[in-house]
Amino acid sequence: METPYTLKEDVDSWKTVILLYNSALKEVGTKLEILNDEFQHVHQYNPIENIKSRIKSPESIVKKLKRYGYDVTIENMVNYVNDIAGIRLVCSFTSDIYRLAEMIGKQNDLTVISIKDYIKHPKESGYKSYHMIVTVPIFLSDRVVDTKVEIQIRTMAMDFWASLEHKIYYKFEGNAPEYISRDLRECSGIVSMLDAKMLQLNNAILEAKAQQEREEQEKKKEVRIAEKNAAEKKKDKGKNVDSDSDVKKNLDPSDLARFNASVETA
Repeated sequence: METPYTLKEDVDSWKTVILLYNSALKEVGTKLEILNDEFQHVHQYNPIENIKSRIKSPESIVKKLKRYGYDVTIENMVNYVNDIAGIRLVCSFTSDIYRLAEMIGKQNDLTVISIKDYIKHPKESGYKSYHMIVTVPIFLSDRVVDTKVEIQIRTMAMDFWASLEHKIYYKFEGNAPEYISRDLRECSGIVSMLDAKMLQLNNAILEAKAQQEREEQEKKKEVRIAEKNAAEKKKDKGKNVDSDSDVKKNLDPSDLARFNASVETA
């Protein structure tokens, strides 16, 4: 196969950038949907509650470049802004997050270039999520371009907190009062306790269900054994009846008359 070009060597316009990043979102999004469908087929369970995708706005890209101290150019945008194309996976439980991350990492045509685990190491604000930067090859008519996509994986509780935090800091333009930041951090702790409790509850439900299935299987086994024993007894009884009939059939009438006479004499 043709060796992929790097994005910076091929990009010469904003439209080309958007084409590549939109294509990357489609590629990665399809892979994630297939993984979710496969998990449902094999385990009868969907780890992904929903999938959201977006292309970062030009204004946000410019702000990020200036914050990093780079000139506003397409090349710098491609090289230093890793979340232009972003996909967010929302799960039910924290265990789903690491399961999905492992599944994504095993995709042969996705290359994981960085991971940030804000679940084990939350941001100072209290933000929690699992971030992966991957590259996916985009096959154009005349070349292959490796394109970056940021994948965020979080629980529904984490997503609720992050959405609320984003709205609050947007209103204050990043300078929220200290008491609001403090309360947000406190809520982040509550979210962690909620996730832990819900995971514990889910595990208890799965164990109870497994125990119930084991008991049902044991009952079915006992019924099968009882039915088998009953069938064998019925079969043995039938053999005894047949044996008595054979004796009567083979008995000489004169012998039967002498036997009855001897019984009466006695």
